[in-house]
Amino acid sequence: MAKQLGAKPRIGLLGTGPWAARTHAPALAGHPGVEFSGVWGRRPEAAAELAVASGTRAYEDVDALFDASDAVALALPPDVQAPLAVRAAAAGCHVLLDKPVATTVALAREVTEAVEAAGVASVVFCTLRFAEPTARWIDEQAAAGGWFLGEAHWLGSLYGPGSTSAYAASPWRREKGGLWDVGPHVLSVYLPVLGDVTAITAAPGPDDTHHLVLRHSSGASSTATLTLSAPPEAAEAALTLHGTRGRARMPRWDGAVGAFGAAVDALVTAARTCTPHPCDARFGLRLTEILTEAERRAARG
Repeated sequence: MAKQLGAKPRIGLLGTGPWAARTHAPALAGHPGVEFSGVWGRRPEAAAELAVASGTRAYEDVDALFDASDAVALALPPDVQAPLAVRAAAAGCHVLLDKPVATTVALAREVTEAVEAAGVASVVFCTLRFAEPTARWIDEQAAAGGWFLGEAHWLGSLYGPGSTSAYAASPWRREKGGLWDVGPHVLSVYLPVLGDVTAITAAPGPDDTHHLVLRHSSGASSTATLTLSAPPEAAEAALTLHGTRGRARMPRWDGAVGAFGAAVDALVTAARTCTPHPCDARFGLRLTEILTEAERRAARG
């Protein structure tokens, strides 16, 4: 049974890597409306260090953290995240998931089914859907309609020459590349504005690059070029819509801590109102389905 939220919901964190330390923990520690109930990680020493830095406590037993929390945020590799999210939901904890929810449809479906069976709220943290400038822009373009074409390229330089990013050490990113790491960002914009994906064409490019051509339920089409291996000089994330009102270019956003705070608010609201958020576990499942099909088609050449 889903836990009822008190005046100040208790939210725990699963994960101790760079993303957890730079985004999730600061947002939870600084959020005036929640209690940061604790940290669990696969490396207890890292959990202890992050807990001290964040003014909370570390847990060596993840089930103990579930008991001490009304909700949990997960900052873990997707296929580690998924089974733990299932356990959290079974314990009655509302879940704030990272994207992608999982890299297999079966695992993503298990999360969705566990969330729905337990009646807990879920939110998938797609940064652009919660960062104030981009979230407002997405809502405006979805309301306006009349879009004919979308063009996006997300050229990350995580694995580009001279990169010193802490995220480059992530095994799952190395294995799955830009399609799975930054693809969810692009899809999280396209789907609410252009509609669900009804057809996919995909082709591989250099290194981990993928080129996608998508057809949407609105009748519009879109393209996306996704990579983590661009030269630093070429790195850019941009998305433009073309339609009856001309062109609309997605605005820039500043960091992820504020966006994650907004995602926390969205989870709390969904839990209190029993109203699913548009970026819930079912939406995360749909992202995994689309990315899986794109990966399959690209592999066929």
